[in-house]
Amino acid sequence: MRAVLTATPPPRPIDRTALLDEIRQHKRWDVIVIGGGATGLGTALDAVSRGYRTLLVEAHDFAKGTSGKATKLIHGGVRYLAQGNIGLVRESLRERELLLHNASHLVWPLGFVVPSYSHLDTAFYGAGLKLYDAMAGRDSLPGSRILSASEAQSAAPGLAARGPQGTLRGGVLYYDGQFDDARLAIALMRTIIDLGGTALNAMAVRALTVRNGLVCGVALEDTESGERLHAVADCVINATGVWVDAIRRLEDPAALPMVAPSQGVHLVVPRRFLPGSHAVLVPRTNDGRILFMLPWGGHTLLGTTDTARSDLPLEPVPGEAEIDFILSTAARYLAAPPTRDDITSMWAGLRPLVRAGADMPTRAVSREHAIRMSPGGLLTITGGKWTTYRRMAEDTIDHAIRHGLLPPRPCRTAHLRLHGAPEGAGNVYGTDAPHLLALPGADVSLTGGGGLTEAHVRFAARYEQARSVEDVLARRCRLLLLDAASARAAAPAVARILADELEHGPEWITGQLATFAATAQIYGNPSQNCLQGDATGDNTADAIISAGEHNG
Repeated sequence: MRAVLTATPPPRPIDRTALLDEIRQHKRWDVIVIGGGATGLGTALDAVSRGYRTLLVEAHDFAKGTSGKATKLIHGGVRYLAQGNIGLVRESLRERELLLHNASHLVWPLGFVVPSYSHLDTAFYGAGLKLYDAMAGRDSLPGSRILSASEAQSAAPGLAARGPQGTLRGGVLYYDGQFDDARLAIALMRTIIDLGGTALNAMAVRALTVRNGLVCGVALEDTESGERLHAVADCVINATGVWVDAIRRLEDPAALPMVAPSQGVHLVVPRRFLPGSHAVLVPRTNDGRILFMLPWGGHTLLGTTDTARSDLPLEPVPGEAEIDFILSTAARYLAAPPTRDDITSMWAGLRPLVRAGADMPTRAVSREHAIRMSPGGLLTITGGKWTTYRRMAEDTIDHAIRHGLLPPRPCRTAHLRLHGAPEGAGNVYGTDAPHLLALPGADVSLTGGGGLTEAHVRFAARYEQARSVEDVLARRCRLLLLDAASARAAAPAVARILADELEHGPEWITGQLATFAATAQIYGNPSQNCLQGDATGDNTADAIISAGEHNG
């Protein structure tokens, strides 16, 4: 029987001063990873689990960018199968199975209904998804099956009896994985620290250190205190997603771009539009992408678009045309069409697609990752997707070994359970849940109906490196991404508790509330200035801690 590694000891508070001291006192690291998204966190975890002295630095917050704004799916990629990218699908399906085991508190099975409007479509989708099942092998998810029209509507209440191609004739039910992206990022960060690594947010790279033509370290700034630090390493890895080219140009201002960024927009509407436990996948839309309609956090998540961008804002804004496209496409398949007034939150993320031909549309650009080493030894990893983050990390460290930057050591992450992972399914805190409930304020709700409590904020500050109101409301819980108005209402209480934990005064609270209000404006629906109820009775407050309180 295969031995299972574990990295889930009882939680201990994360002391930022002690982490800073690790940088101040370390004469040399084996690996420095720049970037606290999925790729950077995965790479740092791979490195520290092999026994390398590892430092990860993130300029803002873990999963602040693309990695906190995914479609919340751990999947093989049905679209990639249709494109004939068998290798990527096979790799993704293997990684899906590993994540279902290694992070069972954060990744769970989700059924998808693919509606069909002709018996030919039913046969076509059914055959393709049987191939998908076969490629997954004997994993833990159920196999696909053909549905009649009534079965399709029963599996996905809210699906219209008549769609854009005519009367609903049936469909196919298949299974993939769903997850909480930012919570998975936090679990990765905590696992790195459990294993003896150092990971810090609010720590910006201001320059690369180059000696004798080789990159050998980074100049850092603690963005909270302004303190300047320096770290030296045998291997420096650039894993900053869509921003990798900016880091590459710190070494070589003339470096040609690796990334062709693409914006994906998601809209969140009340659960009543898709009240069942299954998702709906629309396989063909006007822009060539799949449209997902997913249950998530007691709401319905609609997305996503694929729009090329040339700029790289830290907080992208959904475009009017993107919003209209998602709403109009969803309206063609749902019995009750959602409108702009129904949007409770909306957000955009930038995908770091590996640059190809200038004329190629972003939906056709490969989702596979790319690793590049500069003449000075800076190792850059970009592209890919959340599902394959572990394999991307393994490839990156293996690449460093092959090029002599690190001594050879085998990868150990395939069967490494992440922090908090229980033996079976559980809530997103996993084995930490009892410790959270023991904190002060576990029975003090901040949202009027349960869900987010004072204890959740204290836990986020003590154990999860939450440094701001946004860190708590956007990534330690997901309220901002589910209901922006509710997040704005909870912000003052969150700020007061966080100030108490981090020992800040009234001026910090005032500044935090102003900053958060500006961010929440991007996510919110301008036509909604107060908290909304939902006729179906779903309770936002009970769902905001995570989309993953159930695992079925």
